[in-house]
Amino acid sequence: MIPLTLQEIADATSGRVAGADPGTLVSGPLSFDSRNVHPGGLFAALPGTRTDGHDFAAAAVADGAVAVLASSPVTVPAVYVQDVTAALGDIARAVADRYTGLVLALTGSAGKTSTKDLLLPVLQLAGPTVANVKSFNNEIGFPSTVARAEESTRYLVLEMGARGKGHITYLTGIARPRISAVLNVGTAHLGEFGSREGIAEAKAEIVAALPPASEGGVAVLNGDDPLVRAMAGKTAAKVLFFGTGPTCDVRAEDITLSGAGRLSFTLHAGGKSAVVSPDVFGGHHVTNALAAAALALAAGVPFETVARGLDGARIVSGARMEVTDRPDGVTVVNDAFNASPEATRAALDSLAHLAGGRPVVAVLGEMMELGDRAEEIHRNMGKLAAARGVDRLITVGGPNAAAMAAAAREAGMSEVEHVADRAGVLPLLDGLPPKAVVLVKGAHSLALDEIAATLTTSRK
Repeated sequence: MIPLTLQEIADATSGRVAGADPGTLVSGPLSFDSRNVHPGGLFAALPGTRTDGHDFAAAAVADGAVAVLASSPVTVPAVYVQDVTAALGDIARAVADRYTGLVLALTGSAGKTSTKDLLLPVLQLAGPTVANVKSFNNEIGFPSTVARAEESTRYLVLEMGARGKGHITYLTGIARPRISAVLNVGTAHLGEFGSREGIAEAKAEIVAALPPASEGGVAVLNGDDPLVRAMAGKTAAKVLFFGTGPTCDVRAEDITLSGAGRLSFTLHAGGKSAVVSPDVFGGHHVTNALAAAALALAAGVPFETVARGLDGARIVSGARMEVTDRPDGVTVVNDAFNASPEATRAALDSLAHLAGGRPVVAVLGEMMELGDRAEEIHRNMGKLAAARGVDRLITVGGPNAAAMAAAAREAGMSEVEHVADRAGVLPLLDGLPPKAVVLVKGAHSLALDEIAATLTTSRK
C-alpha cells in the first residue's frame, strides 16, 4: 500500500482516530478477513449476518494490523467511521490519487477472472503488477485491490463486477482507468438488468469513464460481440477491437484444440504474428486470451513480450476449468466457482475434447439471477447436455435445476438425477465408471467446488 497516516485515512473517510498516534503510518494492505491480516496494514471490521468483524479487532491488531477501521467501539487503535464499506472506497480513492502507474480495468458477463489471470504473467514481464485476488471485484474486494498498489507498481489491473446500473461507475470513481476492456455481454444477472441491452448499458460504464484518446485513454472491445462493439460510440478514447473477425485489431486465427482440449492459436496484431498456447482448456478461452493480449498491447507492452507471456499462461484463481487426472484414470473438471448460461455452455462444449470418447458425467447446479427466463434457460441447458453427449447428468438446486433434468430426459438422456443440494451429490458418484470425465459446475452459492475437491482427492 502507498503509505498513509491514520490521520490521512481519517481525513479521507470523514472519520476520527482513537487510541493511537494520528501520525502512525499504515504501509500494509487493507484486509477484511482477520485470518489474512498483514503487518503494518489496516483491518476493516465489516458487520456481517453471521459474524461481526469488530469481534476480531483485537486479534487483528495482535497479528500485526496498525489499527482497525471500525463503526462500533473496539478496545484497540482505530479509525472510527460511519460506514466501513464506504470508508474502504474512500481509502482506496486516496491511494489511487497518489498512484502514478497505469490503471487497467476489465468487465464482462463471463471470463473476467480468467482474463485477469492470463493478463497478469504478461504484464509481469514488463514491470511490477498488482491485480485482483480471485474475483475480488465488488465494493469490498475492489478497494482492497486498489490499496495494494505501491509506489513501485507499474500496472494496476482491476476486475469490475456489476449487479446493477451504476456499480461500475462507482468503482471507476475510486480508481479511474486509462485502459478498459469489455469482454462480452451475456445473460448473467439477467434478473437484475431485465435484458442483455440493460446489461450492455451497465458494462459500458467502464468505457464511459475513460479519458479521451488525447490523454491516453484506450477502450479494448470484443469486436465479435455486437453489443460490445457498439460501445465504441460511448467513449472519446482510442478503440482497439479484439476477436476473430477480419476487422479486429488483435485477432486469432488457426484456432485449434488438442485431443485433451488445450487451446492454441495464431495471434495477430500490428502486422506481427505468433503461435501461442496458453495452458487452458476450451475454445471459449480464445476471447479471454485475446482480451489479455489487447490490454497488454494497449499498455505499450511489445508484441513479442505479449506472445511470450501468453504462451503457457495459466488460470490460477481456481475452480475455472481446473482439470485434474486422478491415478485411477478418472478426470475431474472443477468449473464450480460460478455459473452463467454462457460459461456453462462453454464448459459443456469443452467436454467432448476432454473426454475423447470416455464416459462423461456432468454435475450441473442451478444458475442464479436469470429472472423470468430462468426456467427456459435451464431447460435449454438440459437439452444441450444431451446434445453434447453427456452420459449421465446430475442437477443440483431448486425447481429450475429440476427443469434442467426434465429437459435432458425429454431429449433422450436416460441417466438423469436431480438433488436439492450438494449433500445429495457424492452418494450418486460412488463407483464412477473407469476413466470417466466428471464436470462440476454451478452457482457459487451452491458451493459445488467442495464436491469437486472431494472428487479430486478421492481414489475410488
